[in-house]
Amino acid sequence: QVPLVESGGGLVQAGESLRLSCRVSGRTPSTYGMGWFRQVPGAEREFVGAVTSGGVANYGYTARGRFSISRDSAKDTVHLQMNSLKPEDTGVYYCVAGPCSGAVSACYNAWGQGTQVTVSS
Repeated sequence: QVPLVESGGGLVQAGESLRLSCRVSGRTPSTYGMGWFRQVPGAEREFVGAVTSGGVANYGYTARGRFSISRDSAKDTVHLQMNSLKPEDTGVYYCVAGPCSGAVSACYNAWGQGTQVTVSS
């Protein structure tokens, strides 16, 4: 399993922005996709978005238009820029890596420990 180290979570007010980062601590196949899932209270784990090794990103429904994912392949790092945050975005955000870039969580074979994002109203 590839260790993933997340950073950037915290407490913000509604309408503000937050940037999460995830660094691969080790080696990954160059073809691996990287992305983010989130677990909000009372809901199923949800796909936020992912980016392929070539930099093509796709997003879950709630992330479109507000969130963006970027990847620095040279540094094995992926970022999640979250704008116009809402209280319902509150939850634990998990970085993932694996031979995929879609919304199927079982495809990802590496998961970070999670970072808490709290958005106050």
